[in-house]
Amino acid sequence: MWGQFSGKDDLESGREPLYPMMTESPELRWSFIRKIYTIVSIQLLLTIAVSALVVTVHPISLFFSTTRAGLAVYIVLVITPFIVLCPLYYYYQKHPVNYILLGIFTVALAFSVGLTCSYTSGKVILEAAILTAVVVVSLTLYTYWAAKRGQDFNFLGPFLSGAIMVLLVFALIQIFYPLGKLSVMIYGCLSAVIFCGYIVYDTDNLIKRYGYDEYIWAAVALYLDVINLFLALLSIFRELDT
Repeated sequence: MWGQFSGKDDLESGREPLYPMMTESPELRWSFIRKIYTIVSIQLLLTIAVSALVVTVHPISLFFSTTRAGLAVYIVLVITPFIVLCPLYYYYQKHPVNYILLGIFTVALAFSVGLTCSYTSGKVILEAAILTAVVVVSLTLYTYWAAKRGQDFNFLGPFLSGAIMVLLVFALIQIFYPLGKLSVMIYGCLSAVIFCGYIVYDTDNLIKRYGYDEYIWAAVALYLDVINLFLALLSIFRELDT
């Protein structure tokens, strides 16, 4: 009796479809979703560990900020994630090469996040981290709730792609023609809104559209959404704190 009751009401029992008109096996889709969130959780824990190391061990940040070699290494760390995405595109199904490349991608990005945090007060980092966690959990739960009721967020794709292009152009303008504190806050707010949209969009794709062999790309997408949202909020709080 208890098994029948729990199986009927528990979404993850695998008997309930995740969305109306679902044709695939709910058990397989839930297994895929758990795999993605496990990978993303490991990525985030690795990012926290590396960032904490960079922030707490001051010679590391000092090396990057005061020496030419540190600047060169920093540039390499910044471009490494983009370079790694190329071989990852070809080997995303080849185990364990895909996980090794994903680890390199995560560690390189984690160093960049850690260096950003090293020039920020602990209070600001904590505020940004807490708000990021609250927003990610809230939007994820909302997306599952909305998908269960037949909502489809695939329409967000073109809008978010266009918004990213605007954000990139905005960033280039900021690099060559800095517009001051207000523009930094505007950029941070736009980034936060855009990556909130991406969390909903990528979670909806995770529920409905990602193939079972695309777990690496699904994990990369969600991980980048969370990291970019955190960095956007960090930039806002940092400007407010100065």
